[in-house]
Amino acid sequence: MIKYFKSENGRIGEIDALCAGCWVSVISPTAEEVTYLTQTLRVDPDFVRSSLDEEETSHIETEEDQTLIIIDTPVAEKQSQNTMLYYTTPIGVVILPEFIITISLKENTIISEFEGGMVKNAHTHMKTRFFLMLLLRMAGKYLQYLKQIDKISDHLEKQLHKSMKNQELIQLLGLEKSLVYFSTSLKSNEVTLEKILRGRYIKLYEEDQDILEDVLIEVKQAIEMSNIYSSILSGTMDAFASIISNNLNIVMKVLTSLTIVMAIPTMIFSFYGMNTMDLPLPFTWFPIVLTVVATLAAVLILFKKGMFK
Repeated sequence: MIKYFKSENGRIGEIDALCAGCWVSVISPTAEEVTYLTQTLRVDPDFVRSSLDEEETSHIETEEDQTLIIIDTPVAEKQSQNTMLYYTTPIGVVILPEFIITISLKENTIISEFEGGMVKNAHTHMKTRFFLMLLLRMAGKYLQYLKQIDKISDHLEKQLHKSMKNQELIQLLGLEKSLVYFSTSLKSNEVTLEKILRGRYIKLYEEDQDILEDVLIEVKQAIEMSNIYSSILSGTMDAFASIISNNLNIVMKVLTSLTIVMAIPTMIFSFYGMNTMDLPLPFTWFPIVLTVVATLAAVLILFKKGMFK
């Protein structure tokens, strides 16, 4: 799907056709739309291919009068009523002499906010400034989703204090995986942003440099947050694994103690139930009394050793 947008009075609105100073939004293009990009708009085919590759990492490259910047953006999807899936997906930004193009394999919240005119002071004719506004929105989304992950992990930890369920542990494992994705993508984005800051690929004005420096600060903050949350979550998972193992040991200890106690009456009555002569006090009351005394003694000894705790 290809849409065209242009800003007027600081607000972005959709237009019907391509024009100078516009923004071309390409989401999950068909084969015909890819041909239109490469032949009509003369976008480098490798740029389009890289932008539509799910495994593409963040980087920047230049070919003649075109510049491609691949940026990993965060995505949050609701899997079920209580489960959120966080991951990253690449967006390709192609800067041409007359307009700017964004190419992505699937719909993205950041692109949708720009298309809906939710971002103020975004000017499509100022291609570099528009790209930097996109980066600033991307960095803000990382911080927003990291805070959500932290709140979800705190909630799951409280749930685990009440009952040890596999569902909560699996959700914590999923959050830990999401943090790894975020950390990896943020580090590759940081390298790309530092290359842009040097000014060799894109011409930057003074205000542009200020915006880019703000983006770098937020990206570095997001990297630090993801590392901290990942360490906390990893420690939490290890702690709960130890607790589960310890609880299993306690259960096995109690069951073993009960087995010992229950074996005493069985042994005594087995001896007195055999056709054997010369057993001491072969009266009905004696094995009963012996069983009670031996069982109570065993329970007392095991209790003092803490086998029932």
